[in-house]
Amino acid sequence: MDCLFCSIISGDIPSTKVYEDDMILAFKDINPVAPVHTIIIPKEHIDCANGVNAENSKYIAHIFEKIPEIAKLQGIDSYRIINNCGKDAGQTVMHLHFHLIGGVEMGEKIL
Repeated sequence: MDCLFCSIISGDIPSTKVYEDDMILAFKDINPVAPVHTIIIPKEHIDCANGVNAENSKYIAHIFEKIPEIAKLQGIDSYRIINNCGKDAGQTVMHLHFHLIGGVEMGEKIL
């Protein structure tokens, strides 16, 4: 498999890690849109939200359990979580991931 995020998980591609445990990895986005822009990924390859099932949903639950801790590690307690599923939605790496964005007032508008 030729997956950018799987290569980051394996250490073949370097990243600026923010948090890591046996199930997930969080690292700084290389093209941040805000002062805090972290990518959070499961260590198991799941293409996108459409691939979440009974066997792998524990990774997504774990991500959402850890998001407050990951945000706090970066000095924020107010943030936005974004997930893109599929090319038309803007997903550029086909490995399920969540953008944790904060450190600036974003307002209510999403687009």
